[in-house]
Amino acid sequence: MDFRQNAIESWYFIGIGGVSMSALALLLHRRGVPVRGSDAKQSEFTQILSANGIPIHIGNREEITEENVVYTGAIEPTNPQLCAAKQAGKRLYTRSEFLGKLAEEYPQVLSVAGCHGKTSTTSMLSHIFSCANRKFTCHIGGEDSKFGNFYTSTDGNAEGCFITEACEFQRSFLSLKSTVAIVLNTDKDHTDCYKSDEDLLSAYRAFAEQAEQVVVNADDVRARDFPHSVSYGLYSGNIRAEKLREPGEKYSFTVSERGLPVIRIQLKVVGRYQVANALAAYSAAKLLGFSPSEIKRGLEDFDGVKRRFEHVGTIGGIPVVCDYAHHPREISVAYAAAEQICRGTVRLVFQPHTYTRTRDFMKDFLTVLKRAENPIIYRTFAAREPFMFEGSAVALVSHLPEARYEQSPERLRQLFLQDCKKDDLILVLGAGDIYDTVKSILD
Repeated sequence: MDFRQNAIESWYFIGIGGVSMSALALLLHRRGVPVRGSDAKQSEFTQILSANGIPIHIGNREEITEENVVYTGAIEPTNPQLCAAKQAGKRLYTRSEFLGKLAEEYPQVLSVAGCHGKTSTTSMLSHIFSCANRKFTCHIGGEDSKFGNFYTSTDGNAEGCFITEACEFQRSFLSLKSTVAIVLNTDKDHTDCYKSDEDLLSAYRAFAEQAEQVVVNADDVRARDFPHSVSYGLYSGNIRAEKLREPGEKYSFTVSERGLPVIRIQLKVVGRYQVANALAAYSAAKLLGFSPSEIKRGLEDFDGVKRRFEHVGTIGGIPVVCDYAHHPREISVAYAAAEQICRGTVRLVFQPHTYTRTRDFMKDFLTVLKRAENPIIYRTFAAREPFMFEGSAVALVSHLPEARYEQSPERLRQLFLQDCKKDDLILVLGAGDIYDTVKSILD
């Protein structure tokens, strides 16, 4: 099968409204390839696609006349369009297969893997390339403030570097063969896919072994054992951050290479974890030939990603910050950042994401959520999973007496107005629909 030959034909995307799927559809469209697709509901991404002239069908009954079909992993095997496409003998690609095939066309591939930090690090790298006027295409699993979830400086042509997130869910990152691969961390997640630490680590190792050069986080004791070209870390590694300063939790630091100070960088984004992400981006960019001054310009140009410690407005005059955090470690990091900038009490709202994650990390969720004063647990975002009581938001609250369960946006706003005081900060965490819910009740 010659993918490049197929690429000039028309394509259909089932689940086109996803953050990754919509970016890939835009890339084909930018190349002048006919593309259209379907999704279960209207969203910001389907609106962007429509605005770019890509036909969108809401629902799963539209006839697919195209010979090439891409479908997301969120699509059920019983999806009528997918079943009809299989029966008709069309060429089918999973999202990860399609991503891997596209990436193969580029001279360089820079991929970013890890349980946390992929979106911010991928965005940072995109800013480095942009500020240095290098040819690149970025495929981001979120919305960078400048580039959104997709940008190309080449009109879609396969020139320069393809920068992409490399997701471990269902081992999809194994479709990528990278010029430089970054392993940010190897924290366990997606317990519906990985049944043991050994299973997870074997996947990360296989991802790294497919790359020409590898950057690893030396502060992750498991990642630093992978064969690598360079390591970075706040506490160990070849490339480190020294002399950290944190006015308003926006860090400045000196990058050192093998103990020698190189350059001073001032980030615009909040959180110590962003320093680690910046070191990862710095390390990868150095391997690709960027100078420290070029990297500095890019990192200092980066001013954030939507839903990554994003100030979205106020409720009753109280500032509201939203973050995508849905893993216990991410919650801990986001909460610590909020405490640094809050002069009063951090009012935490958390929406669990998938029943299996909540069930399998129950003890860890309880440990981190107990740090907050009277946290609010919003109804579970089930994503792809059927109901499971032992992994539900209600089950989580039953083990956390100080927490309150809510499932109504109106009631959520009432609680904020009732409980919040001057100098407090509302911290909203979760990867589901809690973001849109809270934005609907802002002042």
